Amino acid sequence: MRLTYFRDLMEGEFGAARAASVSHDHVFAQLGDRTVEQALKFGYDPREIWAAVCEVYDVPPARR
Repeated sequence: MRLTYFRDLMEGEFGAARAASVSHDHVFAQLGDRTVEQALKFGYDPREIWAAVCEVYDVPPARR
């Protein structure tokens, strides 16, 4: 998954402001106790990050 597509999915699901907050503030156990931004810098695939976000925030399967 391309990073730009990941960002589009985040904004589509949460809106621009909340997507930024989720990316910078929420620590995900599935990502090694990292935020989205930290996981991206650490080298996680955006697809893996999106899966973690979907799991934690109960994103419906149709939008995963």
